[in-house]
Amino acid sequence: MRTAHIFSLILLVCLLFVSCRDEYEILPSEKIVVSLPEYTSIDGFYLLNEGNMGMNKATLDYYDYKTGTYRRNIFGEANPTVIKELGDVGNDLKIYGNKLYVVVNCSNKIDVLDARTAVKLGQIDILNCRYINFHGAYAYVTSYDCPVQVNSIYEHNGYVAKIDTATLEVVDKCYVGQQPDELEIVGNNIYVANSGGYHKPHYDNTISVIDVSTFEETHRIEIAKNCYRLRVDSYAQLWISTRGDYNTQKPLLYCLDLATEQVVDCLDISVSDLCLSGDSLYIINTDWISGEVNYSIVDVEKRKLVSTNFITDGTDKIIRKPYGVLVNPITKDFYIPDAKNLLSPGTLYCFDKEGRQKWNVRTGDIPAHFAILGEYK
Repeated sequence: MRTAHIFSLILLVCLLFVSCRDEYEILPSEKIVVSLPEYTSIDGFYLLNEGNMGMNKATLDYYDYKTGTYRRNIFGEANPTVIKELGDVGNDLKIYGNKLYVVVNCSNKIDVLDARTAVKLGQIDILNCRYINFHGAYAYVTSYDCPVQVNSIYEHNGYVAKIDTATLEVVDKCYVGQQPDELEIVGNNIYVANSGGYHKPHYDNTISVIDVSTFEETHRIEIAKNCYRLRVDSYAQLWISTRGDYNTQKPLLYCLDLATEQVVDCLDISVSDLCLSGDSLYIINTDWISGEVNYSIVDVEKRKLVSTNFITDGTDKIIRKPYGVLVNPITKDFYIPDAKNLLSPGTLYCFDKEGRQKWNVRTGDIPAHFAILGEYK
């Protein structure tokens, strides 16, 4: 009888353990060798997979140049005690100093990881956080300052949070336009793209300018509806992508001279994502109506479109939904993540500088955002 009771107790404990593991299962990382080693000052790069909204499936991958190895889903293994792992919708990813910052907007947080090990060091809680950038001892993060509710109308303004990178505490806020997205920091100014994305059809059309020293908005520059992505080049020009109103006003790419704060060019190019490498601005876009995909290069010095397809071997025909772009600043190899149907694992494609595929590998769901680990100029 005593033996039967002991057996029943062991069985109950095992069932409870299995139940807990089913609820908070830590999926192991996966490793696959995809290329020959490369020996430069760049060690590798992280790829943030967004995961579909509401599904709590954001994941983090890492490609190691020194071994040619791609590792999928590394966060859970590095942080086995973190429940729900990264969370819901990874929206931005950057390395600053020895820390990796993962912006997870629907989970209203920024996970701060060790840039080498991906071990979680801390967390910053910000409502509907969007994009992050850095200057001196501070991180700056845009926030919609309202819940994540698609097709809802929010007329009040968002803000930029100022975060001490040593303590990971929010030390100040500066309110800007409606639903601010990307931000660039040039000299003593922070430029913020105000989208107004939740206020259809009355989108915002401005760039907010914040003085870094006072952390106050000094003025706004009118551009066009639904400002989104920002990149500054070596000619003191700010490139601004706008998404239009999805109806009468089309998406366009603007060039702002920062010395005069005047728009000096407007290119008829729609932008989903872009990457600046030297004087070349690599642009990918999927038209939201037709589904047509474009891969373009703009020469930023000449402000001219110089290529309408930087993939030269026909691989573009099999990529369903490009969701990001990264150019290796040393080798000029470039990487395109394909999100496919937005519900299943994607594929990361690597191309040489001539646009020929070198390798591809399976990723997590909706691969999108990159962060390079290592020193480069």
